[in-house]
Amino acid sequence: MKPIEINNNMNWRLSTFTLIALAALISGCSGERSGATGWAYNTSGNGGFERQAFFAQETAPGLVFIEGGTFTMGQVEEDLTMDWDNIPRRVTVSSFYMDETEVTNGFWLEYMFWLGRVYGSSYPEVVDRALPDTLVWREKLSFNEPFVNYYLRHPAYRDYPVVGISWNQANNFCKWRTDRVNEQLLVREGLIAHNPDGQMDEDHFTTDGYLNGQYQGEPVAEGLTDYRPNSSGYRNVKFEDGLFQPSYRLPTEAEWEFAALGLIGNSYAELISDRRTYPWDGHYTRNDNSRSGSYGSMNANFARGRGDYMGVAGNLNDGAAATAAVYEYVPNDYGLYNMSGNVNEWVMDVYRPYNAVDAEEFRPFRGNVFQTVERNSEGTVADKIDYVIYDLVGLEEDLRAYQQAAAKNFIDEEANLVDNIFTVLQSAKDEKKMKRREEAMEQVAEAKELVIDSELLIAPDLLDLFVDNIQSNPGDLVQRNMTVEESLGRDNYREADNIDYKDGDFQSSIYYGDDGFKQQGNRMYGYAKTSLINNKSRVYKGGGWNDRSYFLSPGTRRFLDEDKSSAAIGFRCAMDRMGSQTLNSQR
Repeated sequence: MKPIEINNNMNWRLSTFTLIALAALISGCSGERSGATGWAYNTSGNGGFERQAFFAQETAPGLVFIEGGTFTMGQVEEDLTMDWDNIPRRVTVSSFYMDETEVTNGFWLEYMFWLGRVYGSSYPEVVDRALPDTLVWREKLSFNEPFVNYYLRHPAYRDYPVVGISWNQANNFCKWRTDRVNEQLLVREGLIAHNPDGQMDEDHFTTDGYLNGQYQGEPVAEGLTDYRPNSSGYRNVKFEDGLFQPSYRLPTEAEWEFAALGLIGNSYAELISDRRTYPWDGHYTRNDNSRSGSYGSMNANFARGRGDYMGVAGNLNDGAAATAAVYEYVPNDYGLYNMSGNVNEWVMDVYRPYNAVDAEEFRPFRGNVFQTVERNSEGTVADKIDYVIYDLVGLEEDLRAYQQAAAKNFIDEEANLVDNIFTVLQSAKDEKKMKRREEAMEQVAEAKELVIDSELLIAPDLLDLFVDNIQSNPGDLVQRNMTVEESLGRDNYREADNIDYKDGDFQSSIYYGDDGFKQQGNRMYGYAKTSLINNKSRVYKGGGWNDRSYFLSPGTRRFLDEDKSSAAIGFRCAMDRMGSQTLNSQR
């Protein structure tokens, strides 16, 4: 937002946030008092409690406001796959924000450039973790090498949706985007200097780090007025000031389906006149509005039939052989582009066939793992980490699978290298068991150095296993699952991990009560034995460029492991709406 200029013998440039703070100061000085206690706000004489003149949440970059409400979630046509995993039910979704388009290749290249600038010298594995899997374009009987080589980086594809992105990678992007937006807000308000060259390794801005006093940056102004007695007179921004945005995140399945349907466009008062099959009115995949300038054109990018991905030369039906530019088709009534077709999109939810039966009616979601920031022995937030944290269990499992697959081709040196890595990882597990995490990660770093120093042909493959199992980057505050002891006395939850609740836990298993049940670890879903469903199976929706029209309906749902990717799956971000559920209300 452009600063407001005030000329009064000298040129002052006051930002919007500064004006709000000034209004709060004037309000406090003019005698605004608490309706609960009668004490005046914003004065050091009363202890310094502040009441900011906050008006409404600012719409963050790239987002569109989605006014929530109740709707019938689920399939609206015949279940051709016979999964019966999305039966109609009435739910309510709060208002929220969602990206206008899918995240593009251009945005992803910006993300990787930032990672390379900050982490590239000391922690190249962090940069490698963000690389899309461009090999997802390959098919055994297709020539797709041009997409493999050029789709991500060629400027002709800059505004096309990024693909080859796993669910995990999408979540990492959301966190990075949150931090960059909030950093830019501090720069915009003149509170810190824009200093890209001064941010390296763990010394860079994160929202959590700043709010917990673990990042100062290069101050431009002294800060906001601090009314607390005996203070220095100035302070950093707090979340209570209303400047920082909530976190970008993936939308829940209910939010995504609600936004895709765009029922705000065919409702009158509380009456929804027509139920939609697609994100547009009618039952056709072409625009059938004779008054529209797009009459007769395709509403989405999909495969019209066997072997027909783009139509006949001279009259291409959707104009795209594979993906299309993100603004290519008409948006739905919320102003969202490509909520059907082009690429499928990741959502937050863990897949279960009976989510429709088990989920709550208000903001339904499966996948809660309740966490809290790690604290030190004094009860304050622990220092941000200055090393990479790896998932030891996942790394060992991946290494074991690699060993089993490649053992027959190993030379003696390669077999010895893998055995040595297992030995070092065992030492790391022992350190972790003793709750010495930093020492454990030092052991993992030693194992990685064994690979780097080996110069063997399998070294790149082994390094990829380390990359795939990074949990936290230098500069992050460590989050951990809440313990049962911390939740004693609670009625709403007890355990941190609630993914299996009512569907996959001990009580819900068909083997519950059998002899040796707990020892055998039986569950309802036998992953890789009787199903592909596990706690890492994530839902994706919307239909892609290679799907038939059936999958364009927002009610259809499919799933894929959170660490896998596809040439037809992308994503877009969402953000919570704070306060009022309507855009212009002051309530």
